[in-house]
Amino acid sequence: MSEALRYCGRDFSEEDLEVISNLITTHPTRQAIADAACEALGWYRPDGRKKDMSARVALLRMDRDGLIALPKPLHSNGNGRIPRYAEPIAELPLAFPDSLGALGPIELVVANTKAAKLRWRNLIASYHYLGYTTFAGAQLRYLIESPSGTIGAIGFAASAWSCEPRDTHIGWDKATREARLHLVVGNARFLILPQVRVVNLASYILSRVTRRLPGDWQLAYGYQPVLLETFVESARFTGASYRAANWLHVGKTKGRGKLDRYNKYALPVKDIYLYPLHRNYRRILTSPE
Repeated sequence: MSEALRYCGRDFSEEDLEVISNLITTHPTRQAIADAACEALGWYRPDGRKKDMSARVALLRMDRDGLIALPKPLHSNGNGRIPRYAEPIAELPLAFPDSLGALGPIELVVANTKAAKLRWRNLIASYHYLGYTTFAGAQLRYLIESPSGTIGAIGFAASAWSCEPRDTHIGWDKATREARLHLVVGNARFLILPQVRVVNLASYILSRVTRRLPGDWQLAYGYQPVLLETFVESARFTGASYRAANWLHVGKTKGRGKLDRYNKYALPVKDIYLYPLHRNYRRILTSPE
């Protein structure tokens, strides 16, 4: 029997691929195929809703890998066509003070409207060194607002499928990790605009968002995560802001992608930081369902 293929945190067998191929012949759009695939393969979130976004991303990647042949997207700006990097949008220059007290109250605004999502995407594509990529699965994105204007953006999404230092810290075996991984959320992007230079601002935002996120996640997905993770490129950043916000440094990556089981794709080494959202996070993450 051939080895299963993994996409978006799920293994797909040859039988699964055959089911998807049959669905392609009976459903007219990519959205309809993804919805049907969730039902046929039992791909649901912990709150019972379909993992439709993960399914759409997984099917797109299967199509690119030549495993299936999706119909053409209905719109010319469909999945995969959003540019990763963009030139900054011309905006009026704003004066930012150099202290938290002078900056005034900071508000974390969930980017859940079309305009806010576009604003978030443009900021990340224009100013973040990793650029914009589509998140798969459950996710939350915030615009960071101040009386002086938008000062940054931060986003959370699915955690890494496998990470030895994290898994060792938690005390996970493979089966328990697969069952409880949804309770760990990754800080996928964090941006403070380059013109904003305020002492202790980054650690302050991290402290604020860790208190805010569990409730927002509960409203969006019907459960609360108990642990956050992030990966900080060691050669580029010191991780001082995460340490100042009481994130735990648990090790370094091996310079491989989260799904790279065969050492084909070299990546920069990154420091791994965790932030507990519940004091009994280890017990929760290692308990049976």
